[in-house]
Amino acid sequence: MEQVLDYIKKNNMIKSGEIIGVACSGGRDSICLLHYLNSIKDELDCEVVAVNVDHGIRPTSSLDTEFVMQFCKENKIRAYKFKGEALKVAKEEKLTIEQAARKVRYGVFETLIKKGLVDKIALAHHLNDQAETVLLNILRGAGLSGARGMEPIRDEIYIRPFLETPREDIMAYLDENGLDYVEDETNQDNTYTRNYIRNVVMPTLRKHFKSVDKSIVNFAKICATDDNYINSQIDMGTIIESKDMVKVPLTYFYQDEAIVNRILMRVLGKFAKQDIESKHIRMVREFAIEANNGNVINLPFNIKVCKEYDYLTIGNFKKKDVSGEYAFRSGKLKIEGYGTIRSTSSKVYTEPKIHQHIIDADRLPTGAVWRFRRDGDTFSPLGLGGSKKLNDYFIDKKIPQRMRDSIPVLADGNKILIVADIEIADELKVTDETRHLYKINYERDLM
Repeated sequence: MEQVLDYIKKNNMIKSGEIIGVACSGGRDSICLLHYLNSIKDELDCEVVAVNVDHGIRPTSSLDTEFVMQFCKENKIRAYKFKGEALKVAKEEKLTIEQAARKVRYGVFETLIKKGLVDKIALAHHLNDQAETVLLNILRGAGLSGARGMEPIRDEIYIRPFLETPREDIMAYLDENGLDYVEDETNQDNTYTRNYIRNVVMPTLRKHFKSVDKSIVNFAKICATDDNYINSQIDMGTIIESKDMVKVPLTYFYQDEAIVNRILMRVLGKFAKQDIESKHIRMVREFAIEANNGNVINLPFNIKVCKEYDYLTIGNFKKKDVSGEYAFRSGKLKIEGYGTIRSTSSKVYTEPKIHQHIIDADRLPTGAVWRFRRDGDTFSPLGLGGSKKLNDYFIDKKIPQRMRDSIPVLADGNKILIVADIEIADELKVTDETRHLYKINYERDLM
């Protein structure tokens, strides 16, 4: 196993003083990884702890946890154990059991990282797992990014010390050290796609191609090299990102298809619970070029894609429930579904700041209210000298349709005096005769 230590050092996987949590189910691969890392912890100057997650899928899964705890006790390894409810998560979130178990497992890992109980999580994926993953990704229609397989280090947190170690070396290590492990009976259930690849497809290929695992892994390395080069050509500079959405300029979709696909993989990956399929990438790419303004498509994981004038907007945004009227007054006004409007009386004029309007307070009609748009609303924008339908104004200003109902307007009947954070009516403009001002500041929630 000397090559494993070299692989760890070559990839700078473990730094001095780090606490490495080994994801340990009790199976052969994870027991081998836990034992091996614990045996070289002094050389790496790190601490090794075990992390066991019982997904609650099998009636006997608690026995596996007991085995891991006993193994750690005998080998003087500190251990954390957790109980998950993968079946419940799968039902509630409409995931496969495999997807739900992964969600539960990685949720535990992320919690341990956030709490500072571990610095990294070591996963026991080995060379044969890598070959299976690459083949599975290809069969699912993945491009170069999927064909490159798993990375030695992901997100600077997850490390795979065994990624270039064949299964036979792991079995030999277990035999040499007299290590027991548990067998998960579901590993023989070929209704699971991964098990079918592992138990049926790969053994068949090995009968005809003895080095098929290494050949697939070498292919993955070539794909990774090519994929890295293409990714280096991507410019994300004018893409606008927020917590809930990403706005991609439509001009991006006229670039080479290889570039566009990767941009979409990055953007959609921000909102997806797992990898987005190539058919979804193709759908979005064609939608960006062919769809009409205002059109929307829905993707898995509650992702919506909207064509909005010069941008394709992608996110998990939902239509906001907005209603009610709010009398205009000085001070802070919180409007649900929008944000905060703060109005301050003043006699000193200054140039308006960003997200601020300044109006002539004496021209403000008594009884004006903040509300949301209604049929029949009209607006006379500053400097226009005429009135138009509010909806026509929104179209002229290229306000996305999904946002129009959640922008507050200050209204006097059907006459709109202010469109929040966008424009004031001409009749409220400040002139040389103005003596009393309102400075109105907008603090907007994410939209």
